Amino acid sequence: MPRSKIDLPFDVEYLSILDERGELDKKLEPEIPQDLLHQLHRAMLLGRRFDERLLSLQRQGRIGTFGPITGQEASQLGAVGPLFPSDWMVPSFRETAAQIYRGVPMESIILTYGGYNEAALLIEKGHDLPVAIPVSSQIPHAVGLAWGIKYRKKDDVVMTFFGDGGTSQGDFHESMNFASVYQVPLVFVCQNNQWAISVPRSRQSHSKTLAQKALAYDMPGIQVDGNDLLAVYAAAKEAVDRARSGQGPSMIECVTYRLMMHTTADDPKRYRKEEEVEQWKKRDPLIRFQKYLKDKGLLTDQKVEELESEIKSEIQAAVELAEELMKKYSDPLQMFEHAYAEMPPYLKQQRGQLEKELAEGRGKEEDHD
Repeated sequence: MPRSKIDLPFDVEYLSILDERGELDKKLEPEIPQDLLHQLHRAMLLGRRFDERLLSLQRQGRIGTFGPITGQEASQLGAVGPLFPSDWMVPSFRETAAQIYRGVPMESIILTYGGYNEAALLIEKGHDLPVAIPVSSQIPHAVGLAWGIKYRKKDDVVMTFFGDGGTSQGDFHESMNFASVYQVPLVFVCQNNQWAISVPRSRQSHSKTLAQKALAYDMPGIQVDGNDLLAVYAAAKEAVDRARSGQGPSMIECVTYRLMMHTTADDPKRYRKEEEVEQWKKRDPLIRFQKYLKDKGLLTDQKVEELESEIKSEIQAAVELAEELMKKYSDPLQMFEHAYAEMPPYLKQQRGQLEKELAEGRGKEEDHD
């Protein structure tokens, strides 16, 4: 018998709508309401300035290490833009702007990076999971949520984020397979920022794209300019609508770049050239989106200045509140709270023992004084 070509249902496309010079392809421009455009721009600007403030706090020793997001705002905000509040977002650890946009208070994020598990107490409502530090460990949880939604016959959607390095993990492939087999309402969003800590994209996979990995699991995969908010939004809207209508999962590869360090414990100058960083700075998603809004008559330099002032005050208030809460949550006895609805007897005993030792320690200090 002769060889014959197997007909596969999907191809991989690349989508760019607003290029790095701010030139718009009007034929591809998605219909985004003006109020949502303003919300997304404010979220981008807030995410950028908050990132800068977090770095300052970390360098001053006021919080611990964290993963900066500068340069990746469009890839996460464009993705969550089409989601409903009832939908679920399952982040990795570099989706700060999306978390804030989805309702996580900035003071909660500051407390998290300060090492306080009480940060979760500040999140009163929402359908977002906490950040996940181990690479790709969050993706199976996202699949489980999506399977639960389908089992209960709800029309919610789950969106999960991971990096290019995450596609090298077994958790990613197992989750893609499960999601496709059971046709769950899930959108996989890969923030391909070119570096998995110090390992370049070229050492992660020999595939021409990461999006094509979706084809092996019989789901749509698309590669987009991750610094183009319009392209990310358009791709995400298609994927979210597809999932909500019962047509199963999709994967979006956002080609972007990490302008800062992997985390504040990292020195990127040891493994990448500054010339590379400078080239990507010319593709800044915030500057590009601001030009788009100005060209549409939806934004002015004066409005940007007003927003900058508002955001600066908002961030400062969050920092002050977080540091007040750090004083409140500094009691070691807090570690016993919030894990159980009813504290087990053995923990009550341990809590009592620690309380006694702390009291004795304070007594000795007073005697010494």
